[in-house]
Amino acid sequence: MQKVFIALTDHKRLDEFLAKELQISKNQVLNLIKEGLVFCQKKEVKKGGLALKEGDAITLLTPKITPKPLKKELDLEIEVIFEDEDLLVLNKPPNLVVHKAPSVKEPTLVDWLESKNYELSNLGLKERYGIVHRLDKDTSGGIVIAKNNFTHVHLSEQLKTKTMGRYYIALLSTPLKEEKMSVECYLTRNPNNRLKMIVLKAAKKEKSRYSKSEFISLLTSQNNLNLIGAKLFTGRTHQIRAHLEYLNRHIIGDNLYGLNGVLFKEEIRIMLHAYLIEFKHPRSEQKLRFKVPLLKDMLEYLKKVFDKENLDEVLDEEKILHAFIAK
Repeated sequence: MQKVFIALTDHKRLDEFLAKELQISKNQVLNLIKEGLVFCQKKEVKKGGLALKEGDAITLLTPKITPKPLKKELDLEIEVIFEDEDLLVLNKPPNLVVHKAPSVKEPTLVDWLESKNYELSNLGLKERYGIVHRLDKDTSGGIVIAKNNFTHVHLSEQLKTKTMGRYYIALLSTPLKEEKMSVECYLTRNPNNRLKMIVLKAAKKEKSRYSKSEFISLLTSQNNLNLIGAKLFTGRTHQIRAHLEYLNRHIIGDNLYGLNGVLFKEEIRIMLHAYLIEFKHPRSEQKLRFKVPLLKDMLEYLKKVFDKENLDEVLDEEKILHAFIAK
């Protein structure tokens, strides 16, 4: 399979252009170049820094997926919401890192996928096979996995064009100031705490990334806890948590972005769940939507805070989607 991209304007570097088109890192693009899979104007690309001109045709030959040796199955329970020949939709548990990194020593979601011997897309680095988008380690909920490179490219394109819908549920310690709020800004690493992200109103640093989220209030308890919906327009590290901190709001169980790091006495995980995900199937182009059930621990906690009947009503997927559309 091959995919052709056309540079619509002069662009500084090919690696930056492809990273944006494929929603992958520049290192992953360089890996594709090293494997001889990237061509510009029918000539093999040797360097990621190649300067592009308007109208240049960049061809990507996606690598063949070779069978992997069987691995020992990991002792992790992960619910499969949907599966076909092209993709998986999983309900990721909390406290599970999506893919390997130098600082990660524990098993990851990619390790689990490989232990189950799933065939995965292999665009980019081995540690990220199959991964089109990510969830933070502490966040539970829906994540889409690409089984082949055709799917990976098409889902990446939907992320780039913002046609993949991603909606979250979170429980706040204090209600939103308004029923509907949005944050549009740049995010970068906090220089005082490299584990955190902070908001910049303008792109002042080379590594700052544009981000946008929208929030709606769903239900408020008698003791002022606020169940909210969050819609991602971009998918940056800690985006929802950093945007809420910018609004001076904090998610129950979030010890990193909570006030002074210890906002809550309860020993609970962060109450943040990727609840709805919608996209076009890469092959059939049918629009798919998946409601990813809240995991037992979060659901039981919410039942202690809210009346079950009210909770069921506000968690209706159609009502949540309509609330984001309504002005």
